[in-house]
Amino acid sequence: MTKSKYRPGGFDLAVKKARAGRGLFAREDIPKGVCVIEYVGRTLSKDEEYTSRSRYLFEVTKNKTIDGWDKRNTARYINHSCKPNCEVEIHKKRIFVLSKRKIEAGEELGYDYGKSYFDSFIKPIGCRCLKCMSEKAWTKLQAKQLKKKTQKA
Repeated sequence: MTKSKYRPGGFDLAVKKARAGRGLFAREDIPKGVCVIEYVGRTLSKDEEYTSRSRYLFEVTKNKTIDGWDKRNTARYINHSCKPNCEVEIHKKRIFVLSKRKIEAGEELGYDYGKSYFDSFIKPIGCRCLKCMSEKAWTKLQAKQLKKKTQKA
């Protein structure tokens, strides 16, 4: 029997501070083309899909949407990236995150959230992924935010 492409590899991952809030980081090298983690959560009713204010909704099929808000869903910490190192595949109505390339220890995991989510939630505030925001711009933004916090205190 061969190992399923959709069996998470049990990699050592850590939730840490990231450019977009919290992010999920590899604590060990992850090879290309393997299942890193499964995105899990409660299946919502049709009414809940339209009334939910969660930003962790993931449409699996036209009739199934998962709310990944629960903190036990470690995959919820994977941020959007315009140059992702991961991709999402839906298999048997389940959501799996697979590595697109080798991911180095210490690297943040990211996948493309798609145009609709990007346009609604990310574009208005500006994308903070490595492709869109240089280290220099990121450092400048952090300094500005720190200055704002100290002025309020």
